[in-house]
Amino acid sequence: MENPVLNAFRFIAQGRKGGVFHLSKCNLIKYKYNLFAQDFLGEIRGFAGKSFSQTFVVIGLLLCIFNLANCKSENQSVQIDLPAREITDDLGKKIKLPAQVERAVSLAPNLTEIAFAIGAGGKLVGVTSYCDYPLEAQEIRRVGDTMNPNIENIIALKPQIVLVSTASQIETFTKTLDEQNIHVFVTNPNSLDDIYKSIFQIGEIFSREDTARQIVDELKRRVAEVEVRTSTAKAEKVFLQISKESLFTVGRDSFITDLIRRAGGVSVTSEISTAYPKISKETALALNPDAIILSNSEDNREPADVFKDSPAVKNGKVFRINADLISRPGPRIVDGLEQMARALHPESFE
Repeated sequence: MENPVLNAFRFIAQGRKGGVFHLSKCNLIKYKYNLFAQDFLGEIRGFAGKSFSQTFVVIGLLLCIFNLANCKSENQSVQIDLPAREITDDLGKKIKLPAQVERAVSLAPNLTEIAFAIGAGGKLVGVTSYCDYPLEAQEIRRVGDTMNPNIENIIALKPQIVLVSTASQIETFTKTLDEQNIHVFVTNPNSLDDIYKSIFQIGEIFSREDTARQIVDELKRRVAEVEVRTSTAKAEKVFLQISKESLFTVGRDSFITDLIRRAGGVSVTSEISTAYPKISKETALALNPDAIILSNSEDNREPADVFKDSPAVKNGKVFRINADLISRPGPRIVDGLEQMARALHPESFE
């Protein structure tokens, strides 16, 4: 016959498995005691009249008194974590996450847009001052700008993960976050295919894989339609201007270079090794583009003066596209692609 006292010890020691408790230490003990008491009463009924029943009662009461006496602070927490899952970011870093991510901080507008697109915007507890789309994102607490986030504010929000879009963002603060057991996940897309991958990754983080797949499938369909329409058009030599005074453009490692190609153009700076190089006036003068695309912003309303004699300016092929649509590697990037293709090859869309 089983010993009821040993059974009681086993019950208290095992607790409840397979869940997450965010209870105070005292409440958790009381919770387990209530469950124990139900079994305890059953044991008393089963052993009523037995010679050791009084001893069992005394031992049970002593156990309860001992446990309740240890409820010293309601502020102490006991957490039983669910099994972790492992994902890999674009730097090759393996990150362990709980089965469900409930609190995240986004340090890039494109990642904020992806989170909302897959239905996980409600999981974001912090974003940057540049995260303005969709409108709901503007209601989330700000943690600074993209390149200079406020680490103290991030830590205070107690996120399980922080999402960043380039490796350069994390150099100054990743160690601090690691010490707080806050994981940093880096995406670093250099092409349209990499953007699809980022959407899949964010979907995996928030357990929204099916929605992410549906979004990517629709984006691929729209991209394929653009490529079919521009496939027979002559490729235009394109210069993409990010800013006028300091002449920044896109190089080989930028996803925008891939965007220009898919829109039926070829970037005249595609051989420059970096993603967003600053070029000299002498270099720009030699480029002689057929078309200029302005990443439309306050300081980039017109082509740099060095292009005044270029075929692009002479033939009126200067196009402005909302900077957010072509600079944020998220779901709206295909909106930018479609606008770019229509500007370069309007005849293909008649």
